[in-house]
Amino acid sequence: MSVLSDAERSEIIATAHALADAARVETLKHFRSDGLSADNKETHRFDPVTVADRASEKAMRAILAARRPLDAIYGEEFGATSGTSGLTWVLDPIDGTRGYLSGTPTWGVLISVADERGPVFGLIDQPYIGERFIGGFGLAEVTGPMGRHALRCRAARPLSEAILFSTFPEVGTDEEGAAFRRVVPKVRLTRYGMDCYGYALVAAGQIDLVIEAGLQAYDVQAPIAVIEAAGGVVTDWQGRPAPQGGRILAAANREVHAEAMALLNP
Repeated sequence: MSVLSDAERSEIIATAHALADAARVETLKHFRSDGLSADNKETHRFDPVTVADRASEKAMRAILAARRPLDAIYGEEFGATSGTSGLTWVLDPIDGTRGYLSGTPTWGVLISVADERGPVFGLIDQPYIGERFIGGFGLAEVTGPMGRHALRCRAARPLSEAILFSTFPEVGTDEEGAAFRRVVPKVRLTRYGMDCYGYALVAAGQIDLVIEAGLQAYDVQAPIAVIEAAGGVVTDWQGRPAPQGGRILAAANREVHAEAMALLNP
């Protein structure tokens, strides 16, 4: 694993904030604007991309080219750019473009820095609300309308008292959806459609679980860093590290993680 000096860590954190600031400007230019349209990236379902997605990622890449030219980049809209430092910036310029198009304030900008093992620092930013969640390098905090606060995941409680989030009720394939539906009746409350904001709420101690499938590295690396820094657990459905995405089980603590995983894998 890469060993970073305090100065390098400070520069990475400052750069991540600079990226998020730039992405806020680009995304808010178009949010809830008249005439915002989207292209569809897939043929079998609606997977939109907007001018704001592309402008947000371009702005972040320009900053990285100036400040961190030796680092690699992997972004949702413009793919991979090689580097020589051993670090990769993983960017999702708008996570939740469907929500963005709908005017809901639950989309976000995801920024993370990974070494060969996975993310070491992550940031989840919600520009419209003005909330920013960060985790890694000994930090776990949120800043926003209510000030600055430490992030701490919920303490253990029975699964029957847990709150579960997922973006889509279908949760991937028929098999994956069936596994998810084994968990739903065992929790107190299930909510849908929150995109990356659900992961932020795990870190903030508001909910207990997020279960999803079919995710990419840029969907999960920032949430992994933030939730783990806040004391939570993020793995695949078999309990393995999941920096490349796939089936994701994010939990506030190991106890509720184990209960949910047992139901996903009867």
